[in-house]
Amino acid sequence: MDNLSHSLVGLAVGELLHRCLPQETTAENALTRRRLLLIAGALASNFPDLDLLLTPLLQNPLGYLLHHRGHTHTLLFLIPQAFLLCTMLWLAWPSARRLLRASPSTRTGLCLTILVGLLLHLAMDALNSYGIHPFHPFDSSWYYTDLVFVVEPLFWVVFGIPLAVMVARRAFRIALLVMLVALVLLVTSAGFLTWEAFAVLMGLALILGALARRSGPRESQGLLASFGAILSFIGIKAYTAAIASDSVRAELRSQNPSARILDTALTAFPSHPLCWAFVSIETDASANIYTLKRGVLSLAPSLVPVAACAVRFSEGYILGSETSGIAWISQAHARVDALRQLQRENCHFDAWLRFARAPLLEANAASDLRYATALRGNFSTFNRQLFADRACPRWVPGWDYPRADLLKPGSSNAAPGGEPAAHRLAP
Repeated sequence: MDNLSHSLVGLAVGELLHRCLPQETTAENALTRRRLLLIAGALASNFPDLDLLLTPLLQNPLGYLLHHRGHTHTLLFLIPQAFLLCTMLWLAWPSARRLLRASPSTRTGLCLTILVGLLLHLAMDALNSYGIHPFHPFDSSWYYTDLVFVVEPLFWVVFGIPLAVMVARRAFRIALLVMLVALVLLVTSAGFLTWEAFAVLMGLALILGALARRSGPRESQGLLASFGAILSFIGIKAYTAAIASDSVRAELRSQNPSARILDTALTAFPSHPLCWAFVSIETDASANIYTLKRGVLSLAPSLVPVAACAVRFSEGYILGSETSGIAWISQAHARVDALRQLQRENCHFDAWLRFARAPLLEANAASDLRYATALRGNFSTFNRQLFADRACPRWVPGWDYPRADLLKPGSSNAAPGGEPAAHRLAP
C-alpha cells in the first residue's frame, strides 16, 4: 500500500488506543501519551518499508523487486523492528520516557500501538497483487490476495477525514480537510478513479466526518466506524474478486478447454468493486508453450461497461472483442523450455524469477506483465544484455519462485486445477 494509507491507519490506531486506555492523572500527561501513540503508530505503520535501504545491494530492477517487501515484511523480523522503534522513542523523547516509567497504561498503549501498526503494515501489503512472504524462513512462498489496488483513496478518506475532524485548531483542521478532498479530486481528474467512485467517497467522507465530530475526546465511535468501513470494503472486494476470478477462468476454459490455467492475477481498480484488470497464465503441455493474456473485466457490464472503468488502468482503449464483460487487451506466448533454459544459463534471470508471477519473454528483455500499466512504467523489466558480463549476484533472498509450476520439469503436465506455486489467498 502507499505510505499515506499506512500513515493514516497508524495514526488511527494510536488515536483509538489513546481513547480506549484509562485516563492519565494530568492533562499534560494525557497530551504526551496521545502524541506518543500517534507518532508511534505512524512510524510503526511505515517501519517495514525501511527495506528500501537494502535495494542498492542488487542492480536495478533486482534490488527493488527482491529486497522491497523483503525480510522486514516477515513476521519473524517484526520482533527486532518493534524493539528498535521502542528504543528510538525512549532515547529521543525525554518527557515520554518519564511518562513511560510512571504510567502502566502508557507502556501498554505504546506496546500495542507498535505491534498493531507493524502487523497492519503486513496485512495491508498483502491486500494487493504484489504480495508478501510473511512466514519466511519457514515458508518462503509469496502470498497474494489480489483485493485492493496499491494506491487506494478509500483509505485516505475513511481514516483521513475523521482524523482531520479531530484536530483541535480550526484553521489546521480545515486545511487538512481541503488537502484530502483535493488529493482525491486530483487522482479522479487524472483518470485513476471514476467519478462515480469519487461521489461515493465524498458521501462516505460526510458520514464519517459527522460521526467523528460528534464523538467526544474520550469517545471512539468515529474511528470504530472507520475501521468497520474498511473491513466492509475488503469483504465486498473479496466477494467480487472471487466472482471475477471465476468469470475469467470460465472464459479461458471456453476458449481452450485443454489448457491448464496456472493463475489469474487480479488487479483491483481503486475504490471500485465491479472493475478488475487481470493477467492470466495458461500452459499447454502438448505444445510446450505458456500463454499470458491481459484484459479488463466488469462484473456488471450492463451497469458499468468495461469502457467506463477508470481509463488510466484500461489504457483508454481495448484491443479485441468484449465477451461476457471481459475486454481483452493483449496476448503473448512463450516456450516453457526457453524459460527454463534462460533460468539455467543466466543467474541474474534466475534471481528475477524469484519475483516474476507473470513472466513475459521478449527479444532481450523480460517483464512481469502484472505491471504493464504501472504508474511509473513497468518497473519489473529485466534487460538481459545489461547483465551479460556481470558476476552472479551475492545478495539474493531465498524467496520461492512464483512460477515454480512452469520452471520444474514435468510440472506443466500436471492436471488442471493443481496447486499454484505462489499462494493466492482466495476468499
